Amino acid sequence: MDSPQAKSSQPESQKAPELPPDPTYGYTLETLLEVQAPEAPAGFSDRWRGWFKKATQLDPRPVIHDTGRVRSDWKIFEINYRSTDEVLISGWLLVPKSGGAKRGFVVGHGYGGCPGPESHLPFPDAAILFPCARGISKSKHPNIPSQANDHVLHRIHTAERYVLRGCSEDTWLGVSSLLQLFPQLEGHIGYLGISFSGGVGTLALPWDHRIQRAHVNVPSFGNQALRLTLPSIGSAESVREFEKKDPGVALNTLRWFDAASAARHIEIPMHFACALADPAVAPPGQFSIHNAKPGEKKLYVLEAGHMDYPNQAQEETELLQELETFFAHM
Repeated sequence: MDSPQAKSSQPESQKAPELPPDPTYGYTLETLLEVQAPEAPAGFSDRWRGWFKKATQLDPRPVIHDTGRVRSDWKIFEINYRSTDEVLISGWLLVPKSGGAKRGFVVGHGYGGCPGPESHLPFPDAAILFPCARGISKSKHPNIPSQANDHVLHRIHTAERYVLRGCSEDTWLGVSSLLQLFPQLEGHIGYLGISFSGGVGTLALPWDHRIQRAHVNVPSFGNQALRLTLPSIGSAESVREFEKKDPGVALNTLRWFDAASAARHIEIPMHFACALADPAVAPPGQFSIHNAKPGEKKLYVLEAGHMDYPNQAQEETELLQELETFFAHM
């Protein structure tokens, strides 16, 4: 899977299209730090709060199954829980093999999917939930496309039914499931997401005050209007092509799902990893999310995302060290 800490080079989809000629899109660190979030539509926060309230009134009914496997400091469980529209979300749960869980994390995945849990995270005292977003990997659904380029367009004609609303609800109900299974973790919940789930997490975070700290790595869905002007190899390219054929339809929905607009409402401490060059998630979209977030935040600048580069291993190690320190306060 695309780990939120150590796999930022992995592509959004399974395909290997040509890289854009300049994955920096002509931006420097200085100009990236100046990219502003777009104005949100009137009623943005009220609409999202309403979606959160409605979703979290549901009982996710989490069910876990012990696989009998142990990896590093954790026992590995499979987990299922119910999300909105009666969608069954599946994934994995890592539970400390000794000492009990003292904190919890929900960890999202990129658009490449989630083939299994990651055990390299520096949180041995944590219960860690790895849910697969609706339609993807273990959460495949007969009515939701599984491939990124189609998934991102699912029901894009209407904000009320757009797939990113459902994916945000999957995240909230993942938190609900974690707290049902480990009620002692209330007040000690973190979130980590990369690319696709970095953007979905940013959309979900402002309204869910059960989460204390969060990290997003090369987050997607920031500054949607700008993204539609920038060619890429990622899922944004399929949205860009759709918008060309039917102008205004996608953007009318996407303005409600702009991670940079949502970031303005995030109150908790945040850690960001944003890339100077990225052919799948254009850097100005990533940095607009970081720039919009008020209050306490920390930025780790990556040389690149969604591509291999010489200093990748060193940056992955440094980033994990930063995250160990950042989440030590939780």
